[in-house]
Amino acid sequence: MKTILSYSLSILYYLCFGILLFSFQIIQWFCLNMFGYYAHKKSVDILNYLILLSLSIIKTRIFFEAESNLPPPGKNVIFIANHQSTYDIPPLIWKLRNYHMKFVSKKELGRGIPSISYNLRNGGSILIDREKPKEAINSIKKFGKFLSKKNFSVLIFPEGTRSKNGKVKKFHRSGLKTLIKNIPDAIIVPISIKNSWKFSSQNYFPMPLGVKIIIRFHNSLSNNLNNYESLIDKVEATIHKQVMS
Repeated sequence: MKTILSYSLSILYYLCFGILLFSFQIIQWFCLNMFGYYAHKKSVDILNYLILLSLSIIKTRIFFEAESNLPPPGKNVIFIANHQSTYDIPPLIWKLRNYHMKFVSKKELGRGIPSISYNLRNGGSILIDREKPKEAINSIKKFGKFLSKKNFSVLIFPEGTRSKNGKVKKFHRSGLKTLIKNIPDAIIVPISIKNSWKFSSQNYFPMPLGVKIIIRFHNSLSNNLNNYESLIDKVEATIHKQVMS
């Protein structure tokens, strides 16, 4: 009975998810071309809120925890998180919507995914070619300076790929270090994400029912211009300890 319910609710969820992605592809285009950046951003925020609502179809619950108050919007913040699934992102976009948060993403995500690819290409994020590391680092340098000038924030997943078993992978440091160097006034906020890897346990179909995603914002850290390695060590250890506990 549970299997039948899981398949049925998964089909209903994916139907809603698909309608949202295709509808907001058009809505995003209209908002951006008719009204500009802020209207486009608002449409992306609403899309991700509706995705969160649609996850209730499969009884997903999302809990946010914070060790202290987040930095105020309007400042440069580098949010650094572990990455377990696609479903890490909508809760963070909605929760952090006032931070004008951008992404460091692989170039492959810039094509072929309705709404998501459009936002990555047109919303101020950066798409890098992981096969060309020198070019990627130069792009991240320019991106960091752009964010610093605009007082935008950024979310980066330094593992470089999703963890399909929930274990935190070793951080790739070069891009993260470059980003930190080029946003000297940024506040660093580690984020640990637990349990979203369970969505991929059956290759996303059927979707597991009743997943409890826990997203924890850890204490903010100052940008230590003298010792980037130590700063990244601390962020990595903080996230690893929380996720693996």
